[in-house]
Amino acid sequence: MRKFKNFLERKNIRPSAKLYFVDAMGSMALGLFSTLLISSIFSTLAQYTGLAILTEIATYAKACTGAALGVAIAYTLQAPPLVLLSGAVAGMIGNNLGITLAGSETAITAGPAGAFVVAILAVELGKMVSKETPVDILVTPVTTLVAAMLVAKVVCPAIAWAVYWIGYFVNTATEMQPLLMGILVSAVVGIILTLPISSAAICAMIGISGLAGGAAVAGCCAQMVGFAVISFRENKWGGLIAQGLGTSMLQMGNIVRNPRIWIPATLASMITGPLSTLVFKLKCTGLPAGMGTCGLVGPLGVLDAMGSNRSSWLGILIVCIIAPAILSWLIALVLRRVGWIKENDLKLDL
Repeated sequence: MRKFKNFLERKNIRPSAKLYFVDAMGSMALGLFSTLLISSIFSTLAQYTGLAILTEIATYAKACTGAALGVAIAYTLQAPPLVLLSGAVAGMIGNNLGITLAGSETAITAGPAGAFVVAILAVELGKMVSKETPVDILVTPVTTLVAAMLVAKVVCPAIAWAVYWIGYFVNTATEMQPLLMGILVSAVVGIILTLPISSAAICAMIGISGLAGGAAVAGCCAQMVGFAVISFRENKWGGLIAQGLGTSMLQMGNIVRNPRIWIPATLASMITGPLSTLVFKLKCTGLPAGMGTCGLVGPLGVLDAMGSNRSSWLGILIVCIIAPAILSWLIALVLRRVGWIKENDLKLDL
């Protein structure tokens, strides 16, 4: 057992929840952003400009999603070059394999969730054999890809089935119970966005869409805009931009020290969620739903799903910006007066 542990240490294989579910998933979000999200942006631009070249770029970007996920995960796992490059194929295999549901001719792929599982397992196995033989240039990629295919054949059908039904449940339940699910989806996805976990990757994995996607956008925006506004007195304009257009995850250290600072943005999300589902009926799909105001990706995703019209623009303005800003500020004001939030509790090292 000790020899095996030493071998894993030598191969830089250190399994941990943080490495796989925080670091690797965070890198996977970058892979999704560079392909699937960019594809969506170019497709939207193509609709408004009529430029065929933008559609071509979108097509190629979307086709590379699995490969980008595999490389992103392999990079985070510090894979050697041959394993890292083989990880591109492993990601594609995991992303594209799946099942065909009974009574349906449409294939359901495991998507990003499949790419995540397959790439991690294949890359770690590839690292084990890397540079162990004189013919490393053959052995390493062959081992990585065979492992990827075998793992994918076993796990991807189950992942595709599970992800499909999770997404179906969330999306359908939100259509049926827009008030309750609007509160729940908005609060949960918003909290995940602020935690060191990728809300964008999770939304892409389960294929969130429709009103549920709109509620997710509302929750993410509430966290980012909320923290940006309530911490303005401590962090000024730099903090406003860093959190409002960057990420509310910057506050995680302060949240650990005083969890009460999380209350304003979270309560705001529980109001803006049903405001989105019941009043403005905002819709969004997949990755953008978990991005919030980061680079304005969330609002752009709403425009992509609903089209550019007065209703969508008004909904975005109120649900994503005005309402969370005012609600968070008012709630924080009360908490400051009762002493739950003190001076510099929200201070960032910028």
